[in-house]
Amino acid sequence: MANYVLVPGACHGGWWYEQIAAELRAAGHSAHPVTLSGLGPGESAAGINLDTHIDDVVRLLESEDLRDVVLCGHSYAGMVITGVADRAPERIATLLHVDAFAPEDGESVWSLTDDYWHEWYAGGAGADGFAFAPLPVLDERAVPHPLATITQQIRLTGAHRQVPRREYVYCSAFENSPFTATYERLKDDPNWHVRALPIGHNIVREAFDDFRKILLDAA
Repeated sequence: MANYVLVPGACHGGWWYEQIAAELRAAGHSAHPVTLSGLGPGESAAGINLDTHIDDVVRLLESEDLRDVVLCGHSYAGMVITGVADRAPERIATLLHVDAFAPEDGESVWSLTDDYWHEWYAGGAGADGFAFAPLPVLDERAVPHPLATITQQIRLTGAHRQVPRREYVYCSAFENSPFTATYERLKDDPNWHVRALPIGHNIVREAFDDFRKILLDAA
């Protein structure tokens, strides 16, 4: 049995993984979809930054005493799972970045993206200055996302490199993808298992069966 911890991207909660989590449980595994701080219905984004989200997941690993974890992060959550792996590498068997950031020390979502994405982050935060609104194309359950998680630089000791297996899935049909540079950097790195799928960013919607197989094979 494997322990899956599933961290969603910006503006999303654990609900994004509901169906895939059910499939993993049906296969005999434990699955823990995460709703990060400030991303539950009606929650405030004030005071929430990247460290808050990393702490959320580390607390889950510790409180449930989860080990041999397949830690999956989609999109923004690549920042989170990298930070978690740096703080608790001994609990993680596989890091799975799904069309996601894979930062180095001192980088942020802001530094890894261009003006196209900055317009959404900064322009979308005009209502209260704490969070940017979800894009209209996102699921109706999507909520505003804490802006400080985008601007805060990640601090890494290098311990995340102790995780035995690191995988990257690149969705090559995602228009204006901020992950192309990450894919190009990692695809020939022997420390990473990298694959590309000819789909858009929402792998749950566009390639559910492929995603399920990728997760099961990661155990």
